[in-house]
Amino acid sequence: MSEDLNLVEPVEEPLVEQPVENKEEAAEAPVAETAAETEQETEKVDYSNKGLKEIVDTFKELIDGENMQQLYKHAEALKAAFYKNLRKEKIASGLEQPADAAAPEAAAEAAEPAEEPVSYNPFAEIERGFKDLYGQYKTKRAAFTQELERQKEENYTAKLAIIEDLKALLEKSEDLNRTFPQFREIQNRWKAAGPVPQAKMKDLYDTYQHYVEKFYDYVKINKEFRDLDFRKNLEAKEELCAKAEALDQEEDVVGAFRVLQKLHEQWKELGPVSKEFRDSIWDRFKAATAVINKKHQAFYESQKGNQKENLEAKTALCEKVEEIAKAEIKDSTAWNELTKEIEHIQQEWKKIGFASKKDNQKVYDRFRAACDAFFARKREFYSDFKSQMQDNLTRKIELCEKAEALKDSTDWKKTSDEFIELQKRWKEIGPVSRKKSEQVWKRFRAACDAFFDNREKNHGNQDSEQVANLEKKRALIEEIKAYAVEGRDEAREALRAFQARWNEIGFVPFKEKGKIQDAFRNALNEKFAELREGAGRFTSRVDRTIRTERDRLVQKFVKKEQEIATWENNLGFFAKSKNAEALLKDMQKKIDLAKEELAELEEKIKEFDREHEQE
Repeated sequence: MSEDLNLVEPVEEPLVEQPVENKEEAAEAPVAETAAETEQETEKVDYSNKGLKEIVDTFKELIDGENMQQLYKHAEALKAAFYKNLRKEKIASGLEQPADAAAPEAAAEAAEPAEEPVSYNPFAEIERGFKDLYGQYKTKRAAFTQELERQKEENYTAKLAIIEDLKALLEKSEDLNRTFPQFREIQNRWKAAGPVPQAKMKDLYDTYQHYVEKFYDYVKINKEFRDLDFRKNLEAKEELCAKAEALDQEEDVVGAFRVLQKLHEQWKELGPVSKEFRDSIWDRFKAATAVINKKHQAFYESQKGNQKENLEAKTALCEKVEEIAKAEIKDSTAWNELTKEIEHIQQEWKKIGFASKKDNQKVYDRFRAACDAFFARKREFYSDFKSQMQDNLTRKIELCEKAEALKDSTDWKKTSDEFIELQKRWKEIGPVSRKKSEQVWKRFRAACDAFFDNREKNHGNQDSEQVANLEKKRALIEEIKAYAVEGRDEAREALRAFQARWNEIGFVPFKEKGKIQDAFRNALNEKFAELREGAGRFTSRVDRTIRTERDRLVQKFVKKEQEIATWENNLGFFAKSKNAEALLKDMQKKIDLAKEELAELEEKIKEFDREHEQE
């Protein structure tokens, strides 16, 4: 397992080399400039085309496996894809309002998806299962990190023991053929011991290199073994120099710099070379390092202007979200609109690059806090909204009970007005939960429909009676025509009797009213023309009959107006129910037909008035 270097900001010039007498020690120390840790970009893995269950199964398989690197690399991508697809599924099922774009990854980071205040959520179980898996992942990752730190401490202890063994080896005066293999075994143990805590690494390596140098400089080793070891180290260092020099051709400056850090880790693990090559090999490696360092420094200098612009752009977005989070929001529509605006801002945030290291985390924390404040207020609103909807449900149930109490009434005019008032009050009441909305609306509408259906049936019976009345009046006219006048007094009594019987019969269909009235008047005029002295009274009675017919016509006009008003008011209620399109078309057709009848009635009243003004 290789060590990770802590990088520091690059400087203008390479590190100054060590004094000549300590040259080999300087050669073994890490010399690459290090830069501040930038925001690490985890390899992006696209799971957006996978279903919710497939994402959960993939996540579970990674958690059950032993490869923590793979799990760490994929976990956040799985989380983002899961919540993005979950939002799409909720929008498709009608549980959420559609966003301008796919469910955003930044919205998943900023806040948990807002829970629908109403209706049953069929995705709750799979979402709960995913959260459990993510909790397992965090626990496993924390344990892995803790175990890694523990292992580094153990490695540190092991390397301290190796140094003690190296010190003990220096104090021995045994034969070289036994001492040198032990030294090689110590070197192999050192390399195999693994990484140590970063804070302890430098002192540990300096101490180890010190005793390695002492071993080479003071132990009486024969020149053959010494030269062989020096040659192998020189060949290895020349290979590292070549790799470092090749990095100058890399277009990815940051990537080249990171590779250079790995080369320095390998350099410090190698032993010394002969003194005649120590300066030259070190200078070559240092020169290659300086080239990459300068390119890296120039790259970050060029980024400073962009980082400043990015900071300004992100600060502006923070201010926008903070204003929205403080806004006075009173209804669900406004909350939905502002939520879409927040999600749009989060998408803009993702398109902006990084600010400087010292500012980037601060501005992100500010942005996250503003988003959290908005969604916290939204959750609080919908918590209160639930109690309001419960109150609205109670009020609507009360209207249902009143409507059901009135539905069997036969006082058509008064009860119609009461139903219209109930319907107006219904429209003024706010929404209820989706689970109850359709149920309570059907109950209220059933009571309204029962009353108005009964009223229509009653009016249908009245039309049948009018047809029967027409036949009675025709029969009466024939009877008048067949009457034989014998004397004036007897004729007067007959005239009064005929008029009384006519008025008792009642209304006839409107289309036949004019004809039958004219036929009645003509029959009376023809049969009782000789009653000259009674003509005035006769005319007066006929006029009263005419006025009665006109009043009936006006009453029918007013009634039709009230029916149209009631139906048009009911249109608003149909629009709130599911599958209402067919009902709306039927009701609108009924209203259009009634308006035609109303216009016809109005014209007939005018025509009636014109006829009798001429008489």
